[in-house]
Amino acid sequence: MNEPRGSRRQRNAPTISDVAARAGVSPMTVSRVINREGSVRDATRERVEEAIAALRYAPSAAARMLAGGEDFRLGVLHTTTSLFYFSEFLVGCLDQAARQNGQIIVEQCAEGGEVAAIEHLLNGRVDGLLLPPPLGDAETVLAMLRERDVPVVAVSTGRAPEWALSVSIDDRKAAYEMTRHLGALGHRRIGFVTGAANQSATGERLAGYRDAVADMALDADDTLIAAGDFGYRSGLDAAERLLDLSDAPTAIFASNDDMAAATVAIAHRRDLDVPGDLTVCGFDDSALATTVWPELTTIRQPVSDMARTAVDLLMREIRQRRAGGSEDHPHVLVEYALIRRQSDAVPRRRPRATG
Repeated sequence: MNEPRGSRRQRNAPTISDVAARAGVSPMTVSRVINREGSVRDATRERVEEAIAALRYAPSAAARMLAGGEDFRLGVLHTTTSLFYFSEFLVGCLDQAARQNGQIIVEQCAEGGEVAAIEHLLNGRVDGLLLPPPLGDAETVLAMLRERDVPVVAVSTGRAPEWALSVSIDDRKAAYEMTRHLGALGHRRIGFVTGAANQSATGERLAGYRDAVADMALDADDTLIAAGDFGYRSGLDAAERLLDLSDAPTAIFASNDDMAAATVAIAHRRDLDVPGDLTVCGFDDSALATTVWPELTTIRQPVSDMARTAVDLLMREIRQRRAGGSEDHPHVLVEYALIRRQSDAVPRRRPRATG
């Protein structure tokens, strides 16, 4: 599933992010204009409408009538996850909802505040909920929504309940492929930075790394595994621990791009060349992957496409319920890709510990 370095999927049809860029506003503002909310200034509304007309964006009045004339209010419950991940996720949700006559209601919650946040969304009469990580793995959240019989789609979870919809990639297989890629380059000691303990994807990616290490007879040293939580700060700490080893890794595979970018920063601080002295790879292919230098080799998790699929699944479930029935609850696997850029290379010399 390798793609050329830096390649990106091209779309012919304009998206909500294209409209937002042309109008100089956020995708959320475009959604508010499309949904005729009153919280948008007249001048801003005019710019958005001009952009929609110029790009021939789909959610015109005629297109909305073709969508069936039904209104959908979909709630997105989220925590303080990676900004890059959630931005991609929200753009996909807004784009697909606008095309299908839906409205996205966003509710943020702190740890421990999930029940109150769900109550607020349900009191706002949402028809269903989208759960980006880590909430698709939160047992309290899932139990409450099942009890209320709320249509739910969990995104990026490896253990969605049978009664809920879900959209994800094969995290274990993707991590396995990246680790094998590093082994094929000649790396024997490959460091791995795990993600947050409360997300099932963390365990799946770690399992994929271990599978590849075993299959390729690489160094299976538990000191090469450092705990992270998907946050940039945790990536800094994990990289320091790995590079302080007396027999430090020649490559580090982080469970997301935020932590991979942090690893690059630590390498630069230690005057290590990436990738000459240290190969660094990430996961997600977020905007950050092409913002840092060198640009990251990473696993592309098509977050916006996953969000679009999640919205489509949820709307179909809601339509079925309105018609007096309910279809099966599919668990959709979306394709990923290994994207090679400038942060990986054959090992030339081993980074030395400092301090």
